[in-house]
Amino acid sequence: ASNPTGYAHVLNTYVELGDEPGADTKFKLIGGTKAGLASSGDGSWEGQSVQTGGAECANTNPLTRPFDAQRKAALKASDTLYCYDLPALFEAAVEQQWTDAGAHRLVVMQTIELVVQRARGSGGWTIQDYLDGNLKMVETQRAAGANDVGMVAWVMTLHTVEYPSGRQVVLIANDITHKAGSFGTREDVVFKMASEYAREKRIPRLYVAANSGARIGLAEGVKRTYKVAFKDAMKPENGFDYLYVDQDEYNRLAVANKEIMAEPVMLEGEQVYKITDIIGKEKDLGVENLKGSGMIAGETSSANQDIFTMTIVLGRTVGIGAYLVRLGQRTIQKVTSSPIILTGYQALNKLMGVEVYATNDQLGGPQIMYSNGISHLAVRDHLSAIKSAIDWLSYIPSRRGGLLPIIDIRGIDDVERPIAFTPAPGTPYDPRHLIAGHEDDNGEWCSGFFDRNSFTETLAGWAKTVIVGRARLGGIPMGVIITENRTAEAIKPADPADLKASEAIIQEAGCVWFPNSAYKTAQAINDFRTEDLPLIVFANWRGFSGGQRDMFDEVLKYGSLIVDAFVAYDQPVFVFIPPFGEIRGGAWVVLDAQINNSVMEMYAASDSARGGVLEANGAASVKYRTKDLIATMHRLDDELLSLDTQRLEEGLSEEELEDIKKKIVSRERALLPVYEQISVQFCELHDTPGRMKAVGVIEKEVEWKTARSFFYWRLRRKLAEFDLRRKIVDAASVGRGGEALKPVAASAMIKSWFLEYPGMTAEMWDNNKVMLSWMAQQNDELEKKLAQLSKDYVVKEVVQVMTAGGNTARIGTMGIVEGISQASKTMSPEEREKLKQMLKEALGI
Repeated sequence: ASNPTGYAHVLNTYVELGDEPGADTKFKLIGGTKAGLASSGDGSWEGQSVQTGGAECANTNPLTRPFDAQRKAALKASDTLYCYDLPALFEAAVEQQWTDAGAHRLVVMQTIELVVQRARGSGGWTIQDYLDGNLKMVETQRAAGANDVGMVAWVMTLHTVEYPSGRQVVLIANDITHKAGSFGTREDVVFKMASEYAREKRIPRLYVAANSGARIGLAEGVKRTYKVAFKDAMKPENGFDYLYVDQDEYNRLAVANKEIMAEPVMLEGEQVYKITDIIGKEKDLGVENLKGSGMIAGETSSANQDIFTMTIVLGRTVGIGAYLVRLGQRTIQKVTSSPIILTGYQALNKLMGVEVYATNDQLGGPQIMYSNGISHLAVRDHLSAIKSAIDWLSYIPSRRGGLLPIIDIRGIDDVERPIAFTPAPGTPYDPRHLIAGHEDDNGEWCSGFFDRNSFTETLAGWAKTVIVGRARLGGIPMGVIITENRTAEAIKPADPADLKASEAIIQEAGCVWFPNSAYKTAQAINDFRTEDLPLIVFANWRGFSGGQRDMFDEVLKYGSLIVDAFVAYDQPVFVFIPPFGEIRGGAWVVLDAQINNSVMEMYAASDSARGGVLEANGAASVKYRTKDLIATMHRLDDELLSLDTQRLEEGLSEEELEDIKKKIVSRERALLPVYEQISVQFCELHDTPGRMKAVGVIEKEVEWKTARSFFYWRLRRKLAEFDLRRKIVDAASVGRGGEALKPVAASAMIKSWFLEYPGMTAEMWDNNKVMLSWMAQQNDELEKKLAQLSKDYVVKEVVQVMTAGGNTARIGTMGIVEGISQASKTMSPEEREKLKQMLKEALGI
């Protein structure tokens, strides 16, 4: 059953245990939820005295738990959770995943906290220790609430349905009960080192955001001491000149403690010290926190390129917290009390001198952030947010560059089934039905392209003329982008700070890229790339919106980003024109396979797909004008041919010629409408899949009913081919000799190996099932070829170095000999003896 509360039920069982006669009886945890077994629960009463009930419990039978105060503080501060309760929510989410899959597992998670410690010495640490390289991240099992920093991190092993043996993720979270969850330099160091830990292991990094931005502090010691030089001591309301301290306080604050900088001045005949700078003895008072914020902003940007990053916004997140949300790209936002803001509404009101905003949600709630594409998903409560994160993780490899999490779909769907949903020509439809299927009016399931119930849409609130998400094809996860063919609305809210502003509702036509939808497309491609997902684009675009407003709104810039995103892609990409879909003009330019021919392929639905520079109507109006239509009439119409013959006869009077001309004009007018249709049909026949294939702009035509099966086998073949191709490129990446082997050249090498095998032909190379079967049967042989290839490149490198001539050859030869010497010292005696024999045989000595 579903859980409508957003809470996870935690049950712990204790016994009363006395270690020695006369000693206090204490609580001993003997059982509870699997969170406790996985070290993700807080074990609240563990080790507490039964008589006192612990420090926070005055009752003989305690009814509260030690962290109830923190939980109440987190709830009050931002309607969020105490950070040490988060692992239990992840446990509940993974358990729910197993329940939804119709299975059960006893332990679904193990959790180890990541703690920053000094690498040398003991005691506390600062950001300077990090900059000096004197800190290390240690995996530690320690009690909940033992943190003295407002940032905590764990490495969690999640036993999900896709990875029953476990997958690791790093979870970082603000402790909103520690100085309001603000970012000081120590918090920044914990965040950065935990993120670096995730990058080193190439595992996903999740950040749960609930904070108040960079920490702001004041030098309290100085605050209690300074004095004011008023312009008129009798009338302080007239203002002041400066702040100062007397001689004794100067000696203490400036000379001894270096808390201030001051200069001597005379005040009423006495020397005092005018304060010019306040340093303070407390840590993390101001701008140093911004330095730390810059450090973790850069780290998050780098992490987003290297690994899977996601932010789960469960409370207010401010300033640097908001930037971390965006820099991590993928965002899940709770719909209540979780605004993503740069500045609080109270500060803005004060800045403008009028009460304009009433809540932070007006600035960064989901109605803003979900609608502008900052938040990918908007969810109702904390548990739903964690469940959404687990679902998202189910599509991506356990580590960057790893194998995709392919699931068995038997009993759920069939790879070879035909696709039931087919769009009707000229009739708008929900494109989600094309890819995901739907229930018809009779409640019967009408299947789509992907596996049933596998499609998860993201960024649904933004740029609605493009739909993006993740789905599975035969159990293989894929990124998917599809055109919305219906008109959508873009709503721009009125800013309360602008009295003249009003809400704007903009109609956006389907099958057209606007600035926002072009940017959404590029962003989705980049997200899929860093998730190592293959991608399919169901392309049905007539072009880009090129009106003045959209040109001003940078549609050209965002359209170019689509090309940039494809160029960087390194997994298979299929661009498919669906039934009755079309790609025209500039839209084709940013989708063509030659943008990145090492990964991209284009296909079109048989018969009904179209592609060309202009739509047929436009092409006919430009290239098949009225004079061309008339010429075609006179070539094809029997009546006009007869009239043309009569007009050329000799001996006709002027009246007879004029009568023939009138008949010709009348006939041309009568035929013009149908010949205009003929011209459109003629132009459209230049845009068919048959011509696309003939001129080499698509790989082949694909029958829509069987497209699911075709692309499944094509995807499997491409994934296997890409894996072998990467191994070839790695084998050829030796030293500096020669140009690096390109992926296209590696594919050509695989094809040459295929054709060398007896019985294989060029036609069979295009057969996906034959290719997969050959790779499986020849796996050992292919490994031998890879080893030989690597050896050949090493030989080539050595020969090139030793025969280069001059100092290069001399130094290079010495380097090779020294390298062999150093390597031999790491070998066992048997390995060294074998190396000697190999050298003797090779050199003939």
